[in-house]
Amino acid sequence: MKLRCLALLSFLVLCAGEVFAADRVRIGYSSISGAYTPIWVAHDAGYFVKEGLQDDIILIPSGTQLAQVTVAGEIDIGSLNGSSAIAAALQGADLKIIGNSGNKMVFSLFVRPEIKSVEQLKGKKIGVTRFGSAPDISVRYALRKYNINPDKDLTLIQLGFMATVAGGLQGGSIEGGVVSPPTQFAVEKAGFKELINITDMDFAFPNPALVAVGSIIRSKPDVINRFMRAYVRGMHRARTDPAFTYKSMAKYTKIEDAAVLKKAYEFYMSKVLEKAPYINMVGVQNVLDDLVKTVPAAKNAKPEQFVDMHFLDTLEKGGLLKELYQ
Repeated sequence: MKLRCLALLSFLVLCAGEVFAADRVRIGYSSISGAYTPIWVAHDAGYFVKEGLQDDIILIPSGTQLAQVTVAGEIDIGSLNGSSAIAAALQGADLKIIGNSGNKMVFSLFVRPEIKSVEQLKGKKIGVTRFGSAPDISVRYALRKYNINPDKDLTLIQLGFMATVAGGLQGGSIEGGVVSPPTQFAVEKAGFKELINITDMDFAFPNPALVAVGSIIRSKPDVINRFMRAYVRGMHRARTDPAFTYKSMAKYTKIEDAAVLKKAYEFYMSKVLEKAPYINMVGVQNVLDDLVKTVPAAKNAKPEQFVDMHFLDTLEKGGLLKELYQ
């Protein structure tokens, strides 16, 4: 009996050792959007745990705020629009992009049914999540393509959350709103009209980007490598297991309409989500071109300053991508 107790005690100590050996990684994401599906799926499928990581996934609904808390060390890896990350780096933060979930803006401008043309947006109120956010940057880009000055011809209003933008449309406090799937499809189902499809403009942009501070990159490269492995498995699972992915999307977006979820899933898998978190440097340059208006240091900056390709290279050499995508 004593020997059995000793054996059991040894087993429990070993198990405890394994638990305590797991490296904690705090993963922040900045919006309730299908663009963050790989994080949700990787978490729900236990891929981070399988890589020996104790993962905490945390919603911080502002790219600017998420960049700040990542720089402050409160988040280990952030997933946010590349503009907020690069703006922080231009202002002295030691922050690098280590990968992207998508490489273009994925939004649409939806309006009330009585608005028939872009010209009719003049004088109207358009909702975005926050100023400087990806929805804000993308709609400004799109409006300029139609010779609409977003600062003079209409009023952009920040409402905080994608769901609040949808609510503003339904409640009548705004005439238009910038949304992404699955919210976009819920708004469409409610009777609102897509006036500008920004996604189809193929505006290259790191959206969202995966970022980490230099101190984490230097001190915990193995943690980031394991994160990337789990993340890529999440991307693959999202692409190949619709039923599982629907559940994750419903859980985090709070949207349970099966038709809306299916449409959002098909949209992201066919138009947006990469097979691996590759970085399109054209998108990084587009961020700099946009930031020149507000951050003078962006004028002479080079895209390579803001990117660390080391972890993508390790991922490629490790053979996981070949294993997953035979």
